[in-house]
Amino acid sequence: MNQAATGLFVTGNNVTAYGLAVEHYQKNEVIWSGQNGTDIFFQNELPYDPLSQAAWMATPTQDGYPAFLVSPNVTSFRGYGMASYVVFIQTTATLFDAEALQAPTTAQVQFQDMVAVWLGGTGGDQSIIDGTGGPCTSTNPGVIGQAVDLNSYS
Repeated sequence: MNQAATGLFVTGNNVTAYGLAVEHYQKNEVIWSGQNGTDIFFQNELPYDPLSQAAWMATPTQDGYPAFLVSPNVTSFRGYGMASYVVFIQTTATLFDAEALQAPTTAQVQFQDMVAVWLGGTGGDQSIIDGTGGPCTSTNPGVIGQAVDLNSYS
């Protein structure tokens, strides 16, 4: 039912978002490509209904789509209090997302207090950000993906 690919593109520099909630898009929920940005609180639910893992791949080798993607060209960004929830409830597929958030590895791209939570469906997030934190999947449904505090994520 939710057929749009991305909910929000941030292309401007020096943008600050407060209380950002973007949910159920089919690919990246947010793509942030502006410099010197800040997001304070992000809430996301992944799409309910991807048809299959093969149909839901960021690249031929990367499962799923990060809910929040900081573009590779970004050299300065801050993210605080960011959460992504797995809710694959309108599909029979087993789906994995390699990471809830993805960002370039540079000293001025920083995150603090991130979490991934499995709520429903089969599969889940394999990591919170760039292979760090988690997993939170249907095979460990009582476990919330480890909160990650990366004051100098690089």
